[in-house]
Amino acid sequence: MSDSNNTLNQEFRTAMRQLAGGVSVITAAHGDNRTGLTATSVVSISMDPPELFISVNRSSSSWPVIEKSGKFGINVLQQGQQVVAEHFSGKGGRKGADRYADDDWYQTPDGVWLSRRALVGFACDVEKVWMHREHALIAGKVTLINVHAGPQPLTYWHGNYGSFIQN
Repeated sequence: MSDSNNTLNQEFRTAMRQLAGGVSVITAAHGDNRTGLTATSVVSISMDPPELFISVNRSSSSWPVIEKSGKFGINVLQQGQQVVAEHFSGKGGRKGADRYADDDWYQTPDGVWLSRRALVGFACDVEKVWMHREHALIAGKVTLINVHAGPQPLTYWHGNYGSFIQN
């Protein structure tokens, strides 16, 4: 890779840190294999039927599990779940099912893992996948929604976790 591409890639990373986002954990399970990742970008792509869009690096531990199961969960984290976000980001070396420590998880009848503490949990079936460079871009059809009353959402900006403050 050229120096100009390296510079542009670094500038892009720095620029994207300016984009504040809500923090979600994407869960993936197939049989006894459980894993997941932290995401700051979940996009609504359809209301009828309800569908959400995520992007997963194909070299991650989560992609082959989502691909095999055809399902995933999206957990919109609340301000008290920073440690959960860190576990699923791999901070501290957590892998697989160890990422689920320190939270209250349950499995839906379809086998999707959702947090009882998250502001919202979505169970999704993989509807369509597009491969683009190193990522799988996944449209998920929502099959279950659990909204929990809770505090403020967990946010991420410029490499730091925080919360939304209402005026």
